[in-house]
Amino acid sequence: MVWIPLLLVTCVVTAVACARLCRAAVAAGGPGALAAGEGELTLGEAAFLAGGPGRVTDLTLVSMHRARRLLLAHTGWATVVEGSGGGDELERAVLGAIGPDGQAPVPRLRPAVAAAACVRRIEDGLVERGLAVPGAGRREVAAGLRAVRGSWWLALALGAVSVPLAAEAERAAALAGFALPLTASGLCWAIGGHPRGRWASHAGQRLLAGLSAEDPLTALATRGPVVLEPELRAALGGP
Repeated sequence: MVWIPLLLVTCVVTAVACARLCRAAVAAGGPGALAAGEGELTLGEAAFLAGGPGRVTDLTLVSMHRARRLLLAHTGWATVVEGSGGGDELERAVLGAIGPDGQAPVPRLRPAVAAAACVRRIEDGLVERGLAVPGAGRREVAAGLRAVRGSWWLALALGAVSVPLAAEAERAAALAGFALPLTASGLCWAIGGHPRGRWASHAGQRLLAGLSAEDPLTALATRGPVVLEPELRAALGGP
């Protein structure tokens, strides 16, 4: 019967971890209702809510590539084609990150553009409108996700040890018992780890759900590089 105390420990740890993640996610999500004037998003704002600063960077790079201001090669390099300094703040941030050489690898550009002041202003504006999760909320959710991942691995390890030790007649019950915390922590892990839940509040997620993905750039902003052709996915570092 050694598996029963181990199962109890696993269930307690899993319950605490899942409760922590759910509490953090609910607190970070904010109110679900939209206030007046909050019903419109720019492409950059939509990209941030769907995938954070990295998605904003990808959107800007692809937008400049489509406008023939930048060449994104499948080798992962970005080359300036037209660098007059025009365009919006995001485009100027890309050109500044590339530098005077006019060429730079995309993996080097992504963190530089993501940390730009214009991206921080997008985040601050969305947080102020109640559409984005504040930094403190994201940290709480991340800590909850780590706890849930730990509880899942604990349940797997203790289950792998306990089930073979159980008597033949109790083995099915032990297997079913450890399947419960594994399933619970796995579901919380999958739901809590969704990118939109990390960046967008409940109100922000409602706005994202209402956007049409017919426009290629809107589809990129909301769904990510998976919607791009293989050459551009390769340029951005995707599969």
